Amino acid sequence: MYQMVVLVLDELEVVSDVLDAWEGAGVSGVTILESTGLGRVRQNRGIRDDIPFMPSIERLLQTREEEHRTLFSLVDSDEMVDKLIDVTTAVTGDLNGPNRGIFFVLPVSRAVGIRTRTEGNFEEGDG
Repeated sequence: MYQMVVLVLDELEVVSDVLDAWEGAGVSGVTILESTGLGRVRQNRGIRDDIPFMPSIERLLQTREEEHRTLFSLVDSDEMVDKLIDVTTAVTGDLNGPNRGIFFVLPVSRAVGIRTRTEGNFEEGDG
């Protein structure tokens, strides 16, 4: 059964390294979303919707958005989930620390259109 692996990263500077690690572990595709958390929104540090259409450079620098990146991918085994946890924490360090990130896994009862990687090529999965 497929599983959805989700990683919410606080440290934007490690996103590229995590993507490299996941690809090296055999992940065939990753979707990346810009995201922010409730705590940052409540502190007015999250994604801003009050920036004017044509803001000045000074205004942009004063209203820096603080975001996360949310990565997710479908994998087909518990072994791959374990491998992704290992390679992720090798890049990020212990995710149990504050403001590090969150890694979780969800069961996927059905998937259509999945591509798998074999020797650098993609082939249609059996979904």
